[in-house]
Amino acid sequence: MATAVIMPRQGQSVESCIITEWKKKVGDKVSVGDVLFSYETDKSAFDEAATAEGTLLKVFAAEGDDVPCLETVCIIGNEGEDISSLIPKKEENSAAPADAPAEEKKEEAPVKVSEEATGTATAEGGRLKISPRARNLAAKTDADISKAVPTGPSGRIIERDVQKVLDAGLTVSAETSEKLLRGEKVIFAEPKAEEFHIPAAAPEAKTGYTDEKLSQIRKVISKSMHASLTELAQLTLTTSFDASALVALRASLKTGGEAMGIGNITYNDMILFAVAKTLATGKYKALNANLIGGDTMRYFDGVHLGIAVDTERGLMVPTVFDAQKLTLSELAKQAKTLAADCQSGKANPDVLKGASFTISNIGPTGIESFTPVINPPQTAILGVCSLTKRIKEKDGAPVFYPCIPLSLTIDHRAVDGAPAAKFLSELVRNLENFNLLLTI
Repeated sequence: MATAVIMPRQGQSVESCIITEWKKKVGDKVSVGDVLFSYETDKSAFDEAATAEGTLLKVFAAEGDDVPCLETVCIIGNEGEDISSLIPKKEENSAAPADAPAEEKKEEAPVKVSEEATGTATAEGGRLKISPRARNLAAKTDADISKAVPTGPSGRIIERDVQKVLDAGLTVSAETSEKLLRGEKVIFAEPKAEEFHIPAAAPEAKTGYTDEKLSQIRKVISKSMHASLTELAQLTLTTSFDASALVALRASLKTGGEAMGIGNITYNDMILFAVAKTLATGKYKALNANLIGGDTMRYFDGVHLGIAVDTERGLMVPTVFDAQKLTLSELAKQAKTLAADCQSGKANPDVLKGASFTISNIGPTGIESFTPVINPPQTAILGVCSLTKRIKEKDGAPVFYPCIPLSLTIDHRAVDGAPAAKFLSELVRNLENFNLLLTI
């Protein structure tokens, strides 16, 4: 019996996935467990393994295609078997063959956009049929959604439809965008030919270069960071602390930790632990929060630490939920597991959201100072710099001590400078007296 293979839904917020590579082609024999294709969300990469054996009879998407979740991607069965009932409706209505192997994919057609300029194609009962994520993207970018071709359920515009409009360079004024999002009919004036001036072609450049499309995760990072720097009132406070207590504890753990079953504990793990305990006091709730829509503060009961992780695909921020409840060893283990999942491309999308506060540690690179950028809708982010040696006076004589600089960036719309400075001061005390903090 033929089996339809659908695009899995990796997380509740994922609407579609991109096929990155086909491991099998039409006509290949397939066994249970064979990888059929690789795909990625905007944050993670996955392999789809066969759950049935037979022959790959038909494929409905090529490498690079953005496939809606739960849509049929291919069919496995026996040669000559009737599979008409499993073929997606859009394929039945298409005259183009859909079973060409991925490696024979032809040049993509230009982005298709609607020729109507009214937005009524997706209106229902006076309301625009558009998903919340698509609406947010359109509102932020002033995308001309009247040109969007809806591919969501029941003619609904989804986020990737808006992205295609943006990729085609179709935007409108902020006022027109608001009207379109309200479902109002907008009539666009035809431009006059004389308004256009076509400049002479520039001489062809002789230097070599390579054009490469941004990956999905790079696009997500780009949007988030652009929104952060253009919409938030960011202010950075800097300080440093004497890391002697951390250095001594780490040396002790290296010596006897393994015999006690304690895994590798890093300086970063200790800082994560101190931040979680400091925020858990409840005195700095505006730092352990999200600012929603610019007018609503969401204060979290637990401390959900986002950990910035550098990967080959770009920056990822997995979350340790309720970090304040964990021991130092438990927190270190979770942090390392999440980082490894991100670096291998196997992170669950559900752990890549929901953070109430983020820590970005670039100390291993030798950086002594930087300004971390807030990950909206969070209200703060802590930057951790490299361990260095500094001099201070002790008993009238200069002495060297290990020092780690810290940078706290806050959204000044949600957090004032004074409480942010008090948080940094208490965090420094906790780090310099880390052994006492472990008793809490």
